[in-house]
Amino acid sequence: MRIAISSDHGGNQLRREIMQLLDELQISYEDFGPQSADSVDYPDYAKPVSEGVANGEFDKGILICGTGIGMSIAANKVKGIRCALVHDVFSAKATRCHNDSNILAMGERVIGPGLAREIVQAWLETDFEGGRHTRRIEKITELEQ
Repeated sequence: MRIAISSDHGGNQLRREIMQLLDELQISYEDFGPQSADSVDYPDYAKPVSEGVANGEFDKGILICGTGIGMSIAANKVKGIRCALVHDVFSAKATRCHNDSNILAMGERVIGPGLAREIVQAWLETDFEGGRHTRRIEKITELEQ
């Protein structure tokens, strides 16, 4: 599995925490996040992750900003992306099982590092169920322009 990860300035600390988790899990990743605390525009940091996942360069992506909202909106503008904003473990599992999400968004100002690690691990370890959910994913794909 290969992961693309990024954040804006509001998600820098949590991004580093999640990269540490990925190292511990021995999961390959590429970091597209800013290397300073200077203010940046989150769409600029959502774009390379979203495009990389959409074109198959990466299997999944993780985006973090202050709330996760801006990153998720920006990511979902890219054709082929199903980015889910998640702040609990149940939703992390559900969005993989039912929605086959390929990017996870979280908010550093909303959840702490311990919960974020649990969310990421659950999201990475949960498979898409297929079945009746496949039909729904196909309908979502038909909405893309």
